[in-house]
Amino acid sequence: MSNRPGSYNRILLKVSGECFSSGELLRSITGQVGQLTRRGVRVAVVPGGGNILRGRDAGRMDRAAADRAGMLATVVNGIRLAEELRALPVSHLSARAIPGFVEGYSVERGRAALERGEVLVLSGGTGNPFFSTDTAAALRAAELGADAILKGTNVAGVYSADPRKDPSAKLFRRLSYEAALDRKLAVMDLTAFALCMERRIPVHVFDIGRPRAIIDITQGKRIGSHIC
Repeated sequence: MSNRPGSYNRILLKVSGECFSSGELLRSITGQVGQLTRRGVRVAVVPGGGNILRGRDAGRMDRAAADRAGMLATVVNGIRLAEELRALPVSHLSARAIPGFVEGYSVERGRAALERGEVLVLSGGTGNPFFSTDTAAALRAAELGADAILKGTNVAGVYSADPRKDPSAKLFRRLSYEAALDRKLAVMDLTAFALCMERRIPVHVFDIGRPRAIIDITQGKRIGSHIC
């Protein structure tokens, strides 16, 4: 596994559920994934489900029940994503099999799909409540030997404060895992970030609405924030 930008042969792309609210943005994402796949880059994608339901925001619902509903939301988005990618070889696997809808994930199935050159859509989170899709992305990246995690957001990268509220917030172009923890920067939830740090998986946080951002990062261009 390399942490040099530009040497990525296998990536894990994390896209938020909000990306599914814009058909134009979703087509941009899948178009870039298609270009990378045709160039021989192996791509796995973990979709969020926040456009439908986010467990931690489910009000008076029991948290475990809310998280299960949130996992199903990511399956819905996974089905849509796989359909958008139908012109490519694609496999959609869920942490929990849903007969008639999606097959269950295993490390062996996931690795085999990537080796065949298929885009791998990974829904259902980790399959357990109380874990975010960030944690699912970190876990799958570790299991599948991803060179890096690309986390698409709606801001340019990791800032010292919320740039939408504080115009003086500083954008960090490059950070160590330790510095990100010390500064308490919201890169990922702590469980996900700890796994990335332990496994030395570099994380790129970037504005997913920026044209060609996914391709540019994979080719080594300085886009967003790089944590390694």
